[in-house]
Amino acid sequence: MSDDRYSTAWHAHKEATLMRSRIVLMAATFAVLAACAKAPEVPRTPDVTSGAASRYTVTANAAVAGALPLGEMQDFDDAQRGFIATDAPLQVAGPDGTTAWDFEAYAFVSGDAPPTVNPSLWRQAKLNGRPGLYEVVPGIHQVRSYDLSNMTLIEGRTGWIVVDPLTVQETAAAALALARRHLGERSVSAVIFTHSHVDHFGGIEGVLPAGPSTVPVIAPAGFMEEATSENVLAGVAMGRRAMFMYGLALPRSPVGHVDTGLGKGVPTGGTISIREPTVLIDRTPQEMEIDGVRFVFQHAPQSEAPAELTFYLPDHKAWCGAEIVSHTLHNLYTLRGAKVRDARKWSGYIDDAAARFGDMEVVFNSHHWPVWGNERALEYLRSQRDTYRYIHDQTLRLANQGYTPREIAAQLELPSTLRNRFANRDYYGTVRHNAKAVYQAYFGWYDANPANLDPLPPAEAAVKYVAAMGGAGKVVELAQAAHDAGEDQWAATLLNHVVFAEPANAAAKALLASVYDQLGFRAESGPWRDVYLTGAYELRNGPQGSALDPRRAVGLLRNTSVAQFLDSMSVRLDGPGADGKQWKFNFVFTDVGETHVLEVENAVLHHRQAEPAADADATVRLTRDLLLRLGIGDAGVKELVMSDAFDVEGSRLKLLSFLSLLDKPDGQFAIVTP
Repeated sequence: MSDDRYSTAWHAHKEATLMRSRIVLMAATFAVLAACAKAPEVPRTPDVTSGAASRYTVTANAAVAGALPLGEMQDFDDAQRGFIATDAPLQVAGPDGTTAWDFEAYAFVSGDAPPTVNPSLWRQAKLNGRPGLYEVVPGIHQVRSYDLSNMTLIEGRTGWIVVDPLTVQETAAAALALARRHLGERSVSAVIFTHSHVDHFGGIEGVLPAGPSTVPVIAPAGFMEEATSENVLAGVAMGRRAMFMYGLALPRSPVGHVDTGLGKGVPTGGTISIREPTVLIDRTPQEMEIDGVRFVFQHAPQSEAPAELTFYLPDHKAWCGAEIVSHTLHNLYTLRGAKVRDARKWSGYIDDAAARFGDMEVVFNSHHWPVWGNERALEYLRSQRDTYRYIHDQTLRLANQGYTPREIAAQLELPSTLRNRFANRDYYGTVRHNAKAVYQAYFGWYDANPANLDPLPPAEAAVKYVAAMGGAGKVVELAQAAHDAGEDQWAATLLNHVVFAEPANAAAKALLASVYDQLGFRAESGPWRDVYLTGAYELRNGPQGSALDPRRAVGLLRNTSVAQFLDSMSVRLDGPGADGKQWKFNFVFTDVGETHVLEVENAVLHHRQAEPAADADATVRLTRDLLLRLGIGDAGVKELVMSDAFDVEGSRLKLLSFLSLLDKPDGQFAIVTP
């Protein structure tokens, strides 16, 4: 029987206008997977010139369909098991009248895969397209596909223990409302954050009202620091790259964004917040009773997130694997950019859980659907465990034989016992990129080849490559021949040189966009597809902005330390402009009782919390709230100077000279062009 037996007919969603995110004075935290940020609303009709699959793409996708048991129904049965209800149509409004979450946009994911989508990714997209409230086992429920992640509700003695309250307040509130309509009105008695990515905590104020609360909040040790700081320094670049990884400018369509592999997509609006944990998990096992329910926590730092936990419910024989297991190969390196994750530790935590909680009868996670039955659950864990360990061990085996990252990635393949399991397929992370990540973790970026020790910058190299190959016209001709022969990776390499050598070359850009289309149409990985198709989109339409909008994350930014904000100033200092300058300033934050001394020396900005320096060029008195307003763009230098919450004693000229050397980050920098 077809998996479409479970599908719901969804109404067509309204056209939305593409809105660019605003880039502001300071970088905000973009913790998830980019989901912390506001994306442009997606157009209904794509602006593409080659919406058809080439015969090579058709052949490649047909080969995938022939090699995999795409009709296997166990995952579809599991994904639908315990279904109770959903909202139809499923659209969640944001605070400004825009749509925060639009599941209706994915109505096209039905039936057989179109030629423009890898059939394996299409299968995953259908599995991720089953929104609603589900019973996992009596006393444990999940709301799925109301956001990128799942919200889990555990029935306590007095109320719901909420696990991972989604990305934004609006989707979290909608998920909780759905549960209350069908399970009864119960209060929230506790909240658990499984890890420090925003799609697992950002919607907290959708389940707990803002302000003081006695409701306990449990999180892994280091949660607040990791949740607020991961991307403060590099947030603008991450936000720009996230546009590519999540296809945020693409239409939801068979020739656009289809699925992330981890879930349908990220919310394109809504309000992000955070709550300081009251209980930290810092060891394994850590046992406690929460609202009458027994928990055994596993501390799993430096795995899928820098701060992460899992837990076991012995009375339910249920293990929550958070995000260290899922129904996809996950990222050891994420395309938006982040620190490389530790594959050996990751595998070890899964092994420990399988041994420690070996009587489990169900595994449920922060994404996807559960696995039931002791034998199936343990087999699933061992398979995920061995996937990460195999990539780790075999990458190092090949590196010790002298192979470079690209060579390793090109030849490394999971053994058949692992790659034939859908839960280990490249829907989100990929074997190729994870192999490179392991190499990077041990050896860094340098492959030991002297030719790669100090290579030319891309644009300079491109000019020389194009000239050496006989000029742009000749290179485009070679690329067209490669494209016509289905050698699109080689065609992309050739054309990228032309575009970087001659950014105005319309023929090269048009052909490269068509090449990227085909590479995207063949990709099994949701992020790979989105990266290729976004590259094509921007070649045709220009840069589409960043996924960064700190206004959505005021609740999160209020919990970012003053020191972290000042760190962001350090990486914005124009070093060449500051050459030869030497300044010292006291920044006194009157509302939080902190004084920080800032010094510029050798074109470097240092800061430390200390008593005011007597020899400071100026002493600035301001509030932390004013600094926050600067950070989210609600105030500028003029408002700063005129504010009653801002006072300067000493040299205003030196202070203004210093402030003038702080760059405003460019959240629309070019990626597919120089």
